[in-house]
Amino acid sequence: MSASNSQAKSDPTAPVPRAEPGPVIRLEQIKKTYHRGSEEVAALRGVDLSIGAGELVAVMGPSGSGKSTLMNLLGCLDRPTSGRYFLLGRDIAQESRDELARIRLRTIGFVFQGFHLLPRTSAAENVELPLHYAGVPTLERRQRALAALTRVGLAERADHTPAQLSGGQQQRVAIARALVNQPSLLLADEPTGNLDSRTSLEVMALLQDLHREGMTILIVTHESDIAAYAQRRLFIKDGRVRSDDRQTPRSAAADLENWQSE
Repeated sequence: MSASNSQAKSDPTAPVPRAEPGPVIRLEQIKKTYHRGSEEVAALRGVDLSIGAGELVAVMGPSGSGKSTLMNLLGCLDRPTSGRYFLLGRDIAQESRDELARIRLRTIGFVFQGFHLLPRTSAAENVELPLHYAGVPTLERRQRALAALTRVGLAERADHTPAQLSGGQQQRVAIARALVNQPSLLLADEPTGNLDSRTSLEVMALLQDLHREGMTILIVTHESDIAAYAQRRLFIKDGRVRSDDRQTPRSAAADLENWQSE
């Protein structure tokens, strides 16, 4: 191993190297099997998938379809039983848990249905958390957190705790936290699941803005009206991708404007 590769392995703030140009995500015959006692449960059954840089993709499917398992694998929270997962051109399917943690920290941003904010800390401190884990100095952490909050329109709420924020504002803080490390990939698991219709539109308008800026985004959702804001829609059932359709996305900003005028 070269000195530069060795340093990258040990330094959590070092960027994850890209092996070659190509899709952000490429899956080849990905399978995931869980063992429940003597029983084997096949959650994914040979998934092939390619997602290019700057795509906005919605993943749909019934409960138990395998979409959550797929999201966990894409987010480096789990490893496949077999198959190959190329992230930024690098095969990471069988990387160590420590290396997967470093990849998560530097390459992937996560947005969850339940926000997952620390209740007694400010919005800025919540956004700083990934930078703290990456060993970024205090002053730089605060500057980058404020920049991320500005990006989602919440700079003036930086010192507010989650209890002082609406649900939509809390999700914006969560999105800012996901963006603060400048990831190559944003994974959003039911990002509008706890929000009302208007706030859902606000969040989707923000995600579409990020997509227009070049961010690669995957959204897991049960809601077909939310999936309509993506440029591509995957449907998963019984551990397989049953359909993969490109579509002209609706404009969440336009729908929000229409909603407000009604």
